Amino acid sequence: MRRLPAVILTLVLAAALWSCRKERESFVRNVDPMTVPTMTTTDVSTFISDSGYTRYHITAPLWQMFEDAEQPHWKFPGGIELEQYDRNLKPAANMSCDSATYFSARRLWRLDGHVVMVNTLRDTFLTQQLFWDQARQLVYSDSFIHIVRSSHIIEGYGFESNQTMSQYTVNRPTGIIPVNRPEGGASPLAPAPAPGTPRPVPVRSSEQTPEAAAPQNSNAAMPLKIQQSR
Repeated sequence: MRRLPAVILTLVLAAALWSCRKERESFVRNVDPMTVPTMTTTDVSTFISDSGYTRYHITAPLWQMFEDAEQPHWKFPGGIELEQYDRNLKPAANMSCDSATYFSARRLWRLDGHVVMVNTLRDTFLTQQLFWDQARQLVYSDSFIHIVRSSHIIEGYGFESNQTMSQYTVNRPTGIIPVNRPEGGASPLAPAPAPGTPRPVPVRSSEQTPEAAAPQNSNAAMPLKIQQSR
């Protein structure tokens, strides 16, 4: 009978050790920070501030954060819609794409797939890959670019712009086509034609805009700079 308390104590300690052992075994070992997100959020709709101002509204079906990766980044594999505001909370530009990656330490976005951008003048930009460097306030791409403006379409390779898409350069313009834009100023959002598709040569006239006089030969084309104003 005197040994009974000792036996009970031994059983209690054994149960505690077994419980700790089971708890330790429940942890996941050898997690790859590149494939296992530190946080996953669905049906995202959030506002992001920059320098004390609300600057962006992001909506996405899936948001994965990989903050323990060698290069911390966020992934939006289901695509993303991003609206940018000026300091008066007026829309300055918006973007959408099939998938996106944000490198948080570098403040760099990479948009992939059917990338569509629209500026305040309702000009539409379509491409397959786009980079947005928030630190340098620069938007750029090395891919084929299709731009729909009020009076004509511009196509080429390589693109660089400010964040509001109001001042931009097409590095290698390959074609400029006059168009009739519908009333109301809405830009067509059809996918950009594949590179190399034959294009009609624009008819030159005294009313043609200066940028429409760019050469049509991509090998001889000079960078096309455009600055918009209201």
